[in-house]
Amino acid sequence: MPDPTSGRIVVTGLTKTFGQVRAVHDLSFTVEPGTISGFLGPNGAGKTTTLRCLLGLVTPTAGTATIGGLRYADLPHPSSTVGAVLEASSFHPARSARNHLRVLCTVNGYPSARAGAVLSQVGLTTVADRKVREFSTGMRQRLGLAAALLGDPGVLVLDEPANGLDPEGIAWLRAFLRRLASDGRTILISSHVLSEVEQTVDDIVVIDKGTLIQQGSLTELAREQGSSVVVRTPDPDLLAAALRQLDPAPDVQRSDGALRVRGLQPADIGHLAFRAGIELHELAAERSDLEDIFFALTTGSTNGGAGE
Repeated sequence: MPDPTSGRIVVTGLTKTFGQVRAVHDLSFTVEPGTISGFLGPNGAGKTTTLRCLLGLVTPTAGTATIGGLRYADLPHPSSTVGAVLEASSFHPARSARNHLRVLCTVNGYPSARAGAVLSQVGLTTVADRKVREFSTGMRQRLGLAAALLGDPGVLVLDEPANGLDPEGIAWLRAFLRRLASDGRTILISSHVLSEVEQTVDDIVVIDKGTLIQQGSLTELAREQGSSVVVRTPDPDLLAAALRQLDPAPDVQRSDGALRVRGLQPADIGHLAFRAGIELHELAAERSDLEDIFFALTTGSTNGGAGE
């Protein structure tokens, strides 16, 4: 079981330039142990550069990215502290999954039995002795995850972990990551599949053009973006007119035969309709989903960064 106090990810004032191109600028955010956080942004936002700085693969121009208070290079046992799958891993095509992991065990000083243990964790036991060249994309994803788990790390950094997985595999991954987080692990996921992220993460970190746009829980961000209330009534014009007389006036839009009201709670609208004698057939808060939040936060962005 990992130490629950050692896995906090802290990025502070992180800046990285490549020549004249600024990939990340003064970026700061924190990921707490015991949570799954989604790391989101348009193409070229600086996500991969940030993760490479965190994992010691790129030297920051300024600022810091630490795990448990230490830079990756200063961790006593890096692979036992953080496991990472940044992109499609390279596997020897003629080597079996089990032997691939045994090689990594030898390199990192782990007992060879760990290979079988992590293969079981990710559901690859029945294909452990098959050549990797026979693996599907989804199976390779699982093997990469198995490699990241060899040292039983307290931190996992995963780039597009659901890529290539079928619906059953995605459901498995979601439950698997939730179990790891419940053990106190810190999990940071970079992904483009917003619908999947929404069902998996506790918090999101949104960046654009190398800078932080927003961080928080999905509930907090939906509240900040302003959820709307759907109202259906036989007298939509009358209700809309009554709503627009309020000070300040809410935003009222007609959509699919209903009114969508932004800026008021359902109870406020219900009270107004009752006092005005307006019959209501539906009155419900409409929660903003992650896709709505993401595009609201990044509207008008241009992909001018140096890369992911």
